[in-house]
Amino acid sequence: MIRLFLAAALAFSAAATSHAQDANEAAAYKKFLEELWVDAKAKGISRANFDLAFNGLSPDPRVIAATKRQPEYGKPVGDYVNMLVSTRRIEEGRRKQAEWQKTLDAVEKRFQVERWILISIWGIESSFGAAKDKWDVFRSLSTLAFVKYRHPYFRNELLVTLKIMQDGHIARKDMVSSWAGAMGQTQFMPTNFVDFAIDFSGDGKPDIWNNVSDVLGSTGNYLKKGGWKFGLPWGYEVTVPSGFDYKKSRGSFADWAKLNVKRADGGALPGTGDAILFWPAGSKGPGFLVTANYDVLKEYNNSDAYAIAIGHLADRMAGGPPIKAPWPTDDRPLSRDSRIALQKKLHSLGYKVNTFQGNFQGHVDFDLRDNIRDEQIKLGMVPDGNSTPEFMDRIGLTGMR
Repeated sequence: MIRLFLAAALAFSAAATSHAQDANEAAAYKKFLEELWVDAKAKGISRANFDLAFNGLSPDPRVIAATKRQPEYGKPVGDYVNMLVSTRRIEEGRRKQAEWQKTLDAVEKRFQVERWILISIWGIESSFGAAKDKWDVFRSLSTLAFVKYRHPYFRNELLVTLKIMQDGHIARKDMVSSWAGAMGQTQFMPTNFVDFAIDFSGDGKPDIWNNVSDVLGSTGNYLKKGGWKFGLPWGYEVTVPSGFDYKKSRGSFADWAKLNVKRADGGALPGTGDAILFWPAGSKGPGFLVTANYDVLKEYNNSDAYAIAIGHLADRMAGGPPIKAPWPTDDRPLSRDSRIALQKKLHSLGYKVNTFQGNFQGHVDFDLRDNIRDEQIKLGMVPDGNSTPEFMDRIGLTGMR
């Protein structure tokens, strides 16, 4: 009897605690919206539209969970690339190229961005428009802004989204997005929509949700303004000679040719231009020479796995070969928390670490990989710039995975 009483008491206590937490969160969210209204009003948003956006909303716990399991970081790079660059997607992309050839001709001519890159982004972001967004954009963005995830980025995106609705680009009921607020068939963040979405079809308004001509034209505009160079490959899979110095990471194509670095497909490297040598899964896996266009792809989505998948899918649809070197079976990417810990550790060792608005975000860029190389040399490891769990242990971050 006492045991039953204790169990009931514990259940009541847990329920009461949960209810109190919910009430506290609701009060905090209400205060957040009150503060947001001040900024929205200053930007010309009407009270009616503000209420239309947020009436009945509450923070979405699924969005918070999603910040911790982004697929381009949670999977081994090889698994992620192979998942996205599937035979089905290659074949479907070729069919879409034939179906939209005239539009792609026009987009390619106007923006000087290769069609296969555009089709690749379209295919990966929404399965060529077949995969529909399902998250309420205002709930998702307000949740991220409320918890100050990457603050103030998502708060600013939320204010821009209010303006998009108020300007009549899309009805409130149709304002769905990814969990992080990316919208349309090629997943533009709200600011990207304002900066890059265009009316390529000529029907009077830019529609990246339903109008394929606008989707392709807007994506071409995005990449062009991001610095895309027509005719410059995103990169090449390469092989290196026996005894290669893995500390070498930057140089011109001429420099790489002198070091006997060769394209894996047997083709010739360009005679001009620069490239970074990159081992996404370490020296035991495929290596790539990547160009400035690779950086443009990372501006679209700041993930090496994503950029490789976009570039490789484009190559495959255009008739290129599969990646030749096998991906390591023991590749274990670090979690976001571990990548942030790595950034902080290297910063404490005196290295310059790139941040987002002063905050560590866990992005392992090429500068950080060079820092890792320096530490790998000190530790007697192969300096391939890859942050493995073993490397984390060796620099004092034991247990970070």
